[in-house]
Amino acid sequence: MEKTLPPIPAKRYFTIGEVGDLCGVKPHVLRYWEQEFTQLRPMKRRGNRRYYQHHEVLMIRRIRDLLYDQGFTISGARNKMQELLQSERDKKRNGEVMLEGLEVVEVDDMDLEDFEDSQSMDSLDVPAMELVQLKRELFEIRELLAEAA
Repeated sequence: MEKTLPPIPAKRYFTIGEVGDLCGVKPHVLRYWEQEFTQLRPMKRRGNRRYYQHHEVLMIRRIRDLLYDQGFTISGARNKMQELLQSERDKKRNGEVMLEGLEVVEVDDMDLEDFEDSQSMDSLDVPAMELVQLKRELFEIRELLAEAA
């Protein structure tokens, strides 16, 4: 049942219909899963309308994978989800960073000032300037982590 799911748009909230389309399940199935998986708790607003956040869409995709692709029962998928969430909590508690689905890129020890000097700030558009700021923050974080180690 390997169906390619569409990418999740960069939005804060998703309606139940949008989540159904993004995850390949019908809304009534999502409502049922809310009863079976206690970790799945969308925000409810006017008229009991459900609004899901990005992490909940990812969780629903994981549940769907366990049930439809890996053949788990509801009970087995519930237990597996609890194991996965406990594992993530343990890793966070131990200071490990979750990088699932991300490519780790090695960066040489180029100095931040050298990086900024190599960039002409006037020629950058707004998103590029935000990237420069993000890179600056990442360098600072890396230095703090190196000092703590």
